[in-house]
Amino acid sequence: MRYFYHAIFVVLLFTCTSVTSSAQNTLTAKEKKEGWQLLFDGKSTSGWRNYRSDKINTRWKVSNGELYLDKTVKETGDIITEKEYQDYELAMDWKIGACGNSGIIFNVVEDDQYQNTYHTGPEMQVLDNTCHPDAKIIKHRAGDLYDLISCSKETVKPAGEWNSVRIVSKNAKMEFWLNGTKVVEFTMHTPEWDAMVAKSKFSTMPGFGKSLEGHIALQDHGDPVWFRNIKIRELK
Repeated sequence: MRYFYHAIFVVLLFTCTSVTSSAQNTLTAKEKKEGWQLLFDGKSTSGWRNYRSDKINTRWKVSNGELYLDKTVKETGDIITEKEYQDYELAMDWKIGACGNSGIIFNVVEDDQYQNTYHTGPEMQVLDNTCHPDAKIIKHRAGDLYDLISCSKETVKPAGEWNSVRIVSKNAKMEFWLNGTKVVEFTMHTPEWDAMVAKSKFSTMPGFGKSLEGHIALQDHGDPVWFRNIKIRELK
């Protein structure tokens, strides 16, 4: 009898694991009806390319339904969505390697006058708050609007664990959600926004935070980072 229950347990465990695995990088019927679209199919880097390039380098790889950065590959560069977005709700999961740093950058303008994605696009910080040097800097911690606004509450999980993100953009009003909690809220393209940028490290970047729309970027900061369940719905 003991072996019978053990066999039943193994079958149930396998079934639950398979259901959980198959649920990644998919949309439910309800999400499809609401207008959600996948930005990552869990199998390929289709829909993404390096900034200011028509290709994606081999530093960004896909395995086990996860899009990740392989720091052993010498090629470097942030990747961006093929499409540009204005009003939207963006969702994804991320996990970071020990003492690692990355970011989710939005409203990125792709132009030869801008060398990097962060020259135009603001960033939601992705970070290991326990040991990366940026964790000691206010406004540089996980979930922060990088160098501009700190999280109202720390909800980030430790390195190696998955975090769930939502970024909502509607008529220049922005919300950052981390693990189910709204942690940052702000409005772009106002005198208050311009004054805040003027006091930040972006003050010398004339194109920063000026665009109403743009590409979404995942940052190559040189550290291992993983993403999955990347999806978006445009708001009207």
